[in-house]
Amino acid sequence: MNAEIERRRTFAIIAHPDAGKTSLTEKLLLFGGQIQVAGAVKSNKIKKTATSDWMDIEKQRGISVTTSVMEFDYHDYKINILDTPGHQDFAEDTYRTLTAVDSVIIVVDGAKGVETQTRKLMEVCRMRNTPVIIFVNKMDREAKDPFDLLDELEEELSIHVCPLSWPIESGPRFRGVYNIYERKLNLFQPSKQVVTEKVEVDIHTEDLDNHIGASLAEKLRSEIELIDGVYPEFSLDNYKGGELAPVFFGSALNNFGVQELLDCFVEIAPSPRPVNAVERTVNPDETKFTGFVFKITANIDPNHRSCVAFCKVCSGKFTRNTPYLHVRHNKTMRFSSPTQFMAQRKTTVEEAWAGDIIGLPDNGTFKIGDTLTEGENLHFKGLPSFSPEMFKYIENADPMKTKQLSKGIDQLMDEGVAQLFVNQFNGRKIIGTVGQLQFEVIQYRLENEYNAKCRWEPISLYKACWIESDDAEELEAFKKRKYQYMAKDRDGRDVFLADSGYVLQMAQMDFKNIKFHFTSEF
Repeated sequence: MNAEIERRRTFAIIAHPDAGKTSLTEKLLLFGGQIQVAGAVKSNKIKKTATSDWMDIEKQRGISVTTSVMEFDYHDYKINILDTPGHQDFAEDTYRTLTAVDSVIIVVDGAKGVETQTRKLMEVCRMRNTPVIIFVNKMDREAKDPFDLLDELEEELSIHVCPLSWPIESGPRFRGVYNIYERKLNLFQPSKQVVTEKVEVDIHTEDLDNHIGASLAEKLRSEIELIDGVYPEFSLDNYKGGELAPVFFGSALNNFGVQELLDCFVEIAPSPRPVNAVERTVNPDETKFTGFVFKITANIDPNHRSCVAFCKVCSGKFTRNTPYLHVRHNKTMRFSSPTQFMAQRKTTVEEAWAGDIIGLPDNGTFKIGDTLTEGENLHFKGLPSFSPEMFKYIENADPMKTKQLSKGIDQLMDEGVAQLFVNQFNGRKIIGTVGQLQFEVIQYRLENEYNAKCRWEPISLYKACWIESDDAEELEAFKKRKYQYMAKDRDGRDVFLADSGYVLQMAQMDFKNIKFHFTSEF
């Protein structure tokens, strides 16, 4: 059992939009032998779209809207990749995904350096001490000076860095990278579909001059000397503790520097780690199965209108057709067709081990954060919904399709795309999201997946907050006074919809015994 768990590597790829996450995922799948030709996110010549962007809206816009799960074997390792959306409107999906992985690869654009979304995601990694590897992408375009980039990474992400490969120039002059970890030179030939050659070179001999010319060779020697003097030596313990980040340079689009990243990654990245539950810490090598649902996706197969709950196995071994306890419902369930994923393609599995991610068919029994065990009462924590900041009334635009609309809204809300509140004053439904783009995605998916039309109506609100109090009288008084602004969420909890920051501040001052919460986890 331990051998099975040791060979698992489960990680997420995160970055600011357009840094090249999905392109990097494509190339990793190419090395894993899962796809024969790498697709491109935006390209006129390559007609194949990226494997992990399988929704129609993702293909049209060239952005990722939802996290995709892909698994493949590489040498003796079993790798699970989660390609996350970079766009901040879908950040919540990414935050939840980070609870289900053991390490992270951050992609940084060589020309733009560290951007806002990268900083936010790094904060989430730091909260959980997740080990991080940084891949500086797009070196085949004009990029910042590599030393400046390293300084910026250290400063902005507040983590120590240690370069394990080093670029020779950038842009049109880009000649390749020197792999410090393996002491080999990789020469660059721009090709999007095949892999470039490696040359073993001792950099202190004339051999290097023959490959890249005398002036570049001299520059590389002095830079490598400088790196040895300035940056700490690579230490496995510091990396696994989340204090040191190895840095690689390359170009994902041209398939360059990706294999070095993958070879080093499988060697140093942690196998599944212990997970904290409310009751105790769960170790991956325990004999009994435990797992939690971190994501729900509707309509992976548009012909079947089915939902799939993604479950991360935390300990033990999951077996098909075995009865397991669904802790929230206190009911025993069997799963006859658990699946493993390659983005949208799925295959039925007989068993899965700690670290794996399996898809369970879901007809409304699961919610994000649900736990499955072999009978023990466990609750895994850390899967919050954040308080939304944009609100609109959702109205039915086609009275003949009322049923389809309410089913569509229900399934999309289960997915955690947005949050639904019902106003207690007029009974109208209000959708709350983190970003404007989500309204467009909801409208598009309702029309294309559920054949229902909706229209949005404006409502001016500042923030939604969940309220609770031990003082029943005061709570009643508050609800009476704010009658027009009270709503219920899908679990029937009280939500106060404040229409301005001032109103919220006054409410907090006037009602001292009421607690106002800005995440749904309390």
